[in-house]
Amino acid sequence: TVWPAARPVGGGRQLNSGETWNLDIPAGTSTATIWGRTGCNFNGNSGRCATGNCNGALACALSGQPPLTLAEFTLGGEFDSYDISVIDGFNIGMGFSCSTG
Repeated sequence: TVWPAARPVGGGRQLNSGETWNLDIPAGTSTATIWGRTGCNFNGNSGRCATGNCNGALACALSGQPPLTLAEFTLGGEFDSYDISVIDGFNIGMGFSCSTG
């Protein structure tokens, strides 16, 4: 089980083996970060994760704590870009793609 999180949209949720999480990013969103948390235990909307914890919240408003694998995108500048980053450590394998455009 992985507990993905995203900011500024998406928040967080439980993702069981074999499931996917599609995010609908609102028009005008210029940057976002998505990461997976592991070893989580939540009671309602609060809890703790062994990796990628974001202040104990299920729906993250803050960035996760290292180690965490990050998917990032930046849109609307001279160039749009997206990538997978391990600058804050590595905790899970991740795939990231654009479904339109």
